[in-house]
Amino acid sequence: MRTSPALRAAALAATATVLLPLTACSDDGDDGGTGSRPSTASTASPTATSKELSSQKLDWQPCPAPSTAQGSGTAPTPLPGGAAWQCSFMDVPLDYADPDGRTIELALIRAPARNQDRRIGSLVFNFGGPGASGVATLPSFGTDYDSLRTRYDLVSFDPRGVGRSEAVQCADDAELDARYEQDGTPDDAEEEKQFAEDQKSYIAACEENSGDELPFVGTTNAARDMDLLRQVLGDDKLNYFGISYGTELGGVYAHLYPRNVGRAVLDAVVDPTENSLESSLGQAEGFQLALDNFTADCAERDDCKLPGATSKEVQEWIAGLLAKLEKKPVPGLGERELTQTQATTGIASALYSEETWPLLEQGLDEADGDNGGLLLALADSLNGRSEDGHYDNSNAANTAINCADSKERFSLEQTRKALPEFREASPVFGDYLGWGLMACTGWPVAGAWDTPDVSAPGSAPILVIGNTGDPATPYAGAKAMAAELGKGVGIELTYKGEGHGAYNSGSTCVQRAVDGYLLEGKVPKSGTVCE
Repeated sequence: MRTSPALRAAALAATATVLLPLTACSDDGDDGGTGSRPSTASTASPTATSKELSSQKLDWQPCPAPSTAQGSGTAPTPLPGGAAWQCSFMDVPLDYADPDGRTIELALIRAPARNQDRRIGSLVFNFGGPGASGVATLPSFGTDYDSLRTRYDLVSFDPRGVGRSEAVQCADDAELDARYEQDGTPDDAEEEKQFAEDQKSYIAACEENSGDELPFVGTTNAARDMDLLRQVLGDDKLNYFGISYGTELGGVYAHLYPRNVGRAVLDAVVDPTENSLESSLGQAEGFQLALDNFTADCAERDDCKLPGATSKEVQEWIAGLLAKLEKKPVPGLGERELTQTQATTGIASALYSEETWPLLEQGLDEADGDNGGLLLALADSLNGRSEDGHYDNSNAANTAINCADSKERFSLEQTRKALPEFREASPVFGDYLGWGLMACTGWPVAGAWDTPDVSAPGSAPILVIGNTGDPATPYAGAKAMAAELGKGVGIELTYKGEGHGAYNSGSTCVQRAVDGYLLEGKVPKSGTVCE
């Protein structure tokens, strides 16, 4: 089936940091019995780049179709007015502690500003993940940001380890199909053993295929790459738009280079004060809130396809459907079946945007009638599987970057101990996210931090936007980020709405505030609320 624009938007947003059991890293515990190489995230000065690299010239060419690692598809279509997307590569040090050593290429994309006479510079985007390909994503949302192109070159990139930028590779397509069909919420000792063995095999494949790159893919190095990109683009300041995990990357950049921050916006904000356990619990609560809102809307409508007169009754029905799927999967797409874990993934995928609620309602109804195709398609969008059966590398990169960043590792015993709290946070998603705590257990590279430092004294104001109904990056993260950036730096704006992020929600209030700041330098009053 062809993916709708709304579903594609949900899929792109769905790479939010520490999202699902296959991506989360968490608290305390051992390293799974393997030796860990040290992280290199903090071993070099933030400014350690060679003169040759900072003065390199970019060769902009017409953009090709996205690679398999970027998600496949067709070459980006021109923007309104016929402007063509341009692509290039930039060399960066693999290891900033050795700036004259081995380099890797980062894939770049841009659309030149329409009004060159009033051009401010470049506006660099990171769409989240970690693991999302900026080169593939920016054209998908090009029209949404076209007002900003009046005065900016719109620029994005594949961060190191992602897409065409030295992509981290782990399992192959067949192995990933089997991995995502596995029971992600083991109920007994045998299932727990199988879960742990699959996790160990996956990590071994990551090390075998990308071991040399794994120590260098963390967020600190990505922030250093952005400052090198700023220099190569010829900008005195970095103007930046970060979404989801991109807000954490933006916060880390501001901490490292406060004097280099230009006009910056952080939307769908990651809480920088939470460790991985707290973040995962927050996501369980966030997805539960989104499910509450979805089922309440469904129960209030006479035409809802799902049984139940109240939100609670609809959720009880969904829980019953998932329990049935655990015992007996239903036909999905081709020879593939819809399992309980895939169904839960599909539900999570559709909760990223209110626009995809109708698809969720339809998919649940059809799955109850033994047709799991739509829920499986929703799960595929979140897992990075294209219609031809190939996977992009977003989840492999997500795991690699999260595990390079986070020091936290969970043992089996610690995971079991945490599960009751997750179940209390969300009866539907609790087990699903709780078992994800083991995603970094046994990872061959030690993590860099417990939580990232985003304090940025001396930085220009940074607009921080929180959405009260955001399932993946709960609203409280915006207030925490604004506070951690520092007084006069973090400028908080609240959007009372649904979905992941605010700028693309359709709120003219949010868009006017963001455009006014980025295009004219008008800083909104901190505490502004958009409804």
